[in-house]
Amino acid sequence: MSSAPREGSLEAPTRHPLDWKSDDFWSEQSLFAEMERAFDICHGCRRCVSLCQSFPTLFDLVDESETMEVDGVDKADYFKVVDHCYLCDLCYLTKCPYVPPHEWNLDFPHLMLRAKAFHFRNEGAGMRNKLLTSTDTVGKLAGIPIIVNVVNTANRSKPVRKVLDKLAGIHQDAILPEYHSNTLQKRLRGHESSLTAKAAGRTTGKVALFATCYGNYNEPELGEDLVTVFEHNDIPVTTIEKEQCCGMPKLELGDLESVERAKDANIPLLVKMIDEGWDIVGPIPSCVLMFKQELPLMFPDDADVLKVRDHIFDPFEYLMLRNKEGVLKTDFKTGLGKIVYHVACHQRVQRIGLKTRECLQLIPDTEIVTIERCSGHDGTYAVKSEFHEFSNKICRPVVNKIKQEDPVAYTSDCPMAGHQIENGLKNGTHPQHPLTLLKQAYGL
Repeated sequence: MSSAPREGSLEAPTRHPLDWKSDDFWSEQSLFAEMERAFDICHGCRRCVSLCQSFPTLFDLVDESETMEVDGVDKADYFKVVDHCYLCDLCYLTKCPYVPPHEWNLDFPHLMLRAKAFHFRNEGAGMRNKLLTSTDTVGKLAGIPIIVNVVNTANRSKPVRKVLDKLAGIHQDAILPEYHSNTLQKRLRGHESSLTAKAAGRTTGKVALFATCYGNYNEPELGEDLVTVFEHNDIPVTTIEKEQCCGMPKLELGDLESVERAKDANIPLLVKMIDEGWDIVGPIPSCVLMFKQELPLMFPDDADVLKVRDHIFDPFEYLMLRNKEGVLKTDFKTGLGKIVYHVACHQRVQRIGLKTRECLQLIPDTEIVTIERCSGHDGTYAVKSEFHEFSNKICRPVVNKIKQEDPVAYTSDCPMAGHQIENGLKNGTHPQHPLTLLKQAYGL
């Protein structure tokens, strides 16, 4: 490996489009050559060893090989590294000194995505992985009125969970989400606001809510809290009919064709709302990131994709943009005390800053303790039997910090990360979403 160049590494990271339509992207020879090059750079650096299990796996493979270099690792073992990457992007944004515009042009997450896509196209995916990433389908089926009680009861049953662990590879100790037949879309159907939109800065002052699969089927109360908080701030909210999954679960599986189909279904709906003057807001960081980053990188020449990228917001990003213009209400009725706030990875890599913390800090008699560490959940990684203990290990520093601080409540913008932390604490407490805390502070 040549010595690192002196210039280029101090510039802001630049993400190149994912050239997934090219023949070279799907070439096995080209893929393994690039993986060997990237792994050699990582082996020589090792700054990311504490981020996730991909890097310890890689370094163990190298250290246990005959040469103790990457050339001694069996290429068939490369996918052991790939399997542990859940595309949090933190290595790219917070650790790696060799990302573009550095001439070594290292994008580890997108290389792992390429490897996942190659594996999916050539090997397919098992039933469990297909099921876990088919969030719309599972949500609709599990939410059928009679079935929903059976599903939720089974997910809480230890004997059933032991069977699921052995037969389906879904870890018996992982927290599985509740399902609701009275979904967010049903609860908000016909919802109309008499509020008059007031533009401020980049915001139009009226919001179309992208419910997301999780927000629709699993925690509809989250979307209701968002509507309550936004309308308290004189922001009318409407829903987006016939929305589908954003595609993030299929992206993490490497099923890029399904991602494209989701894009083709959602983008026209979102563009229509934008053209009618609505901004788009989604309560789940991964879904917002999908439209802000991943789809624009997969479809860089699609003008509609880029339009959505420029008009979709994280909820607290939106509120703080309006606070900057002096139109966010601060008529808080109650303080929150000490709150430990976990910053979700897929919110961090949106590069918007700690807007949730900034907003909660506006509340009197409130102390925010921030944790910028991955929870290790990833939607499906923590659920899988073979990865559950690794996910707990990744989350342990977060859990230990919360125990040390002994807060009134702990919170994360990612509700799944919140439940991962809950699973680590095992003290009977439950996470409270930042929107719920904000609603509480307003006295709503």
